[in-house]
Amino acid sequence: MLLDYYRELATNFPFEEERAGLTGPALILREPVGVVGQIVPWNAPLILTMANLAPALIAGCTVVLKPAPETPLDAYLLADAAIDARLPAGVLNIVPAERHNSEALVRHPLVDKISFTGSSATGRRVAALCGEQFKRVTLECGGKSAAIILEDADIDSVVPALMPFAIMMSGQHCLAQTRILAHRSRYQQVVDAISQAAAQLTIGDPHDPATEVGPLVAERQRQRVEEYIASGRADGATITVGGGRPASQSKGWYVEPTIFANVDNAMRIAQEEIFGPVLVVIPFDDDEHAVRIANDSKYGLSGSVWTHDLDRAMHIARQVRTGSLTLNEYRIEFGAPFGGYKESGIGREFGPEGLSSFLEYKTINLPGGAPS
Repeated sequence: MLLDYYRELATNFPFEEERAGLTGPALILREPVGVVGQIVPWNAPLILTMANLAPALIAGCTVVLKPAPETPLDAYLLADAAIDARLPAGVLNIVPAERHNSEALVRHPLVDKISFTGSSATGRRVAALCGEQFKRVTLECGGKSAAIILEDADIDSVVPALMPFAIMMSGQHCLAQTRILAHRSRYQQVVDAISQAAAQLTIGDPHDPATEVGPLVAERQRQRVEEYIASGRADGATITVGGGRPASQSKGWYVEPTIFANVDNAMRIAQEEIFGPVLVVIPFDDDEHAVRIANDSKYGLSGSVWTHDLDRAMHIARQVRTGSLTLNEYRIEFGAPFGGYKESGIGREFGPEGLSSFLEYKTINLPGGAPS
């Protein structure tokens, strides 16, 4: 889909543009940035690879792709596809390696741009290294997105629409709507509905199409999630469902879908990205209060607003400092810019903006200008 989109976009994209100018005519060139080092995570490796690989190739760049050590195999299948497509040798270079090799790629003087997707902590390090060389960089990092449920929302329809994007990929996704903000007048109703929905999720083998919640990626990830669950308990939040390991699964790094109520937005479980099937439900008093809570985060990647009043939803959406929001549903629009505010990243992917991030601007002043 992304390759097709950027191939079509390139047919009309202004790689060259002549302008009349203020002092005379100029030719504006958009040239490939050069060699791109792309570092992708393990949670959705192929789509996150294509998010930057597709526009980089269309821009005319060459790419050194370093997949995550947990998920190298899809990159080999991608390599087979590139060979079958007769992509010239050296245009795409796939280098499975451990994490410390990523720093070597970032530091390499012949790499002109880094495209990184991963945690905000690692993104900070990548940005610092790129800054030393004035190297171009795009960062797509963490999130702690807020789903704002207003008092007029139909809870019976909101919760089934919201839950797949709240605990998608067992919560191991930067876009997950993990902070549920509910109007105080409907708070208990929202808590009950979300708790019931979480309790009914099917936990099982990820190869089984009926499975809705699979295992976490590794033992270290389950330990991390369980530490956050313990932190929530210690801070006084209430677990309404989950909180442990599912008895039905004797193998795999599973954690039960876990819902916390009575959560204050200052708690760790509300402020930090857990990357597991853990949701917090936070009450708010009015629209202004909801916006204040949503913005009280070091992240700003995604979000949603749920209400019958679209004008009101739009008013709220304009005030939330986040890279993307959806009204009364949740989706990702690949033809529009995607990225984050604050510690959720730098730059944008998808849409024409995603292609532009792999281009450098050059101005050639043409003869015929006014005398200086």
